[in-house]
Amino acid sequence: MSDTVMTGSAPASSPVSATRNGLPTALLFIVLLVGGLGYALYGLLSDMSETHTAPLAIGTLVLLGVALLVALGFEFVNGFHDTANAVATVIYTRTLAPGLAVVWSGLFNFLGVLTSSGAVAYSIITLLPIDLILNSGSSAGTCMIFALLLAAIAWNLATWAAGIPNSSSHALIGSILGVGVANQLMTPPGVASSGVQWAQAIKVLEALLFSPLIGFVCAGALLLLGKALIRRPELWTAPKGEAPPPLWIRGLLMLTCTGVSFSHGGNDGQKGMGLIMLILIGAAPTAFALNRAIPESATPAFVHTSQQAATIFAAHADGAGAVAPAQARGIVSDALKTHALNAPQVYAALSSLSTDIAKQISDYGAIRRVPAEAVGNVRNDMYLTAEAVRLLPANGATFSSPETAALKTYAGALNHGTRYIPTWVKVSVAVALGLGTMVGWKRIVVTVGEKIGKTHMTYGQGAAAELTAMATIGLAEVYGLPVSTTHILSSGVAGAMAANGSGLQTRTLRNLAFAWILTLPVAITLAGTLYWLLRTIT
Repeated sequence: MSDTVMTGSAPASSPVSATRNGLPTALLFIVLLVGGLGYALYGLLSDMSETHTAPLAIGTLVLLGVALLVALGFEFVNGFHDTANAVATVIYTRTLAPGLAVVWSGLFNFLGVLTSSGAVAYSIITLLPIDLILNSGSSAGTCMIFALLLAAIAWNLATWAAGIPNSSSHALIGSILGVGVANQLMTPPGVASSGVQWAQAIKVLEALLFSPLIGFVCAGALLLLGKALIRRPELWTAPKGEAPPPLWIRGLLMLTCTGVSFSHGGNDGQKGMGLIMLILIGAAPTAFALNRAIPESATPAFVHTSQQAATIFAAHADGAGAVAPAQARGIVSDALKTHALNAPQVYAALSSLSTDIAKQISDYGAIRRVPAEAVGNVRNDMYLTAEAVRLLPANGATFSSPETAALKTYAGALNHGTRYIPTWVKVSVAVALGLGTMVGWKRIVVTVGEKIGKTHMTYGQGAAAELTAMATIGLAEVYGLPVSTTHILSSGVAGAMAANGSGLQTRTLRNLAFAWILTLPVAITLAGTLYWLLRTIT
């Protein structure tokens, strides 16, 4: 039995059917492309110049350029899917013309990316194998970056070509899991190696699993509540002909579109940032491994916090002998790989690392003054210690309230020193997202606007779906959880349609569910296979 197409008050023609990318759009695309690449190149060279980084070898420079283009390519394709969802409601309620809607959404995506905290970016990074993070400039680290990005891009392009709103977050996380599994399988027996960080992966997968359900239920509930409280029939009707809605409704829908775009930029825009930072750290660690923007005035507080943490760790070492920093680094690294952190020897090693970190930063006077030859070890020591502090409670460690507060402060200071994102990286990602939306918005917009419900979307349904998406995505960004704009907004539209009794097109929902179910296994398989292939030939 075939699905019913839009009936009732639907306009005679689709608001996107006659839309063409004309000369102004092409010129804007070229200006943004050239400007974005130019600013990225300026930022890269400027950061390297400030740290007096030696010029990169030609081969390294080419590899860096290709890796950065692939990472930005992922964000470009992300724009096909996720950013396009944000404009579907304003286009199909005739609130904004398609071209203006795309530009408006792109502006607030840009602002969302610029103001993002970076928490989501590094939440994704924690899923990667520890040994590949610590050696991001190695052959294995480079293979990891290319494998997971190319796999995610391939699946995103395939689903976009079919007009199916797929989750870029889902694809990227599946690719990361594939690399982790492959890395573990390829490690020789008896050698400690980390694969998937399953505790963090489960937390992230739960967010991806429940956020569409939240979108469906909350959008439906919000629609019913709105109809009960707002007795304005024009809000609950579909557009008639090609006339725009009343001014107050246009204002409401522009507000919700703006909110979704901003929160999308703050969450989805971060997903490639952490990978870009790994690429930069691997190619030019002197310039990018440590946050050199931290002022020298912060050094005394950092040293004091490190010494305080070292004392806490030593108190839990139960008399385990002192460990040299080089040996301590191996002990903590192996403990993170095997998830056996709550042991006296590990506490002794953490005490040694914390003491050494404090000594080096104190001797050099500031993080920005760490010399090139010491940057790698300092960064890795800080990363290992921060990860250990984060995971110790889950490994059975118990601390008093003052100890917990002190270690939380210490972990925050360590993360501030290693987990940062330069402004030029944020701008590059935002431009890539916007360019992707300009090129590929139509397919996904048509699916969301025409193929989820059996009747035309009303103004209230669009507002309910976007308010739900805006709140859910924004809250996830606060907690550093990657979620899918595509799944939340699509399920929000479906929830609003269902609550209104508008009916749902089962074929579209079946395709959405099919893509949702297949994304993880396909991305895992693609990325794992690519990683194995690249490791084999390099």
